Amino acid sequence: MKPTDIQIIGEEMAIKWDNGDESFVRLAKLRKACPCAGCKGEMDVMGNLYKGPDRPYKLSSFRIRTIKYVGGYAIQPTWEDDHSTGLFAFDSPRAVADSPADE
Repeated sequence: MKPTDIQIIGEEMAIKWDNGDESFVRLAKLRKACPCAGCKGEMDVMGNLYKGPDRPYKLSSFRIRTIKYVGGYAIQPTWEDDHSTGLFAFDSPRAVADSPADE
């Protein structure tokens, strides 16, 4: 599925999908699920996980400045704390929204 519309409403991202479904995901939950190597780490061929230092979150860490579409497969939010390296495949925000609450 692909999003046909994405809007930030308060502290949530609202997504309208091409099949008519809608998803709502809290921005804090989405940010904490950032898939970039700096946030989640990166594994080498030997299975060792390398991760940057933990960055403390600020209020601006949970507000989105812009959202950019990347190719036909992902969105790339730029957060107000200038973090912008996370590419969320189109199904990622929906999976985050549907996952158990863990903020």
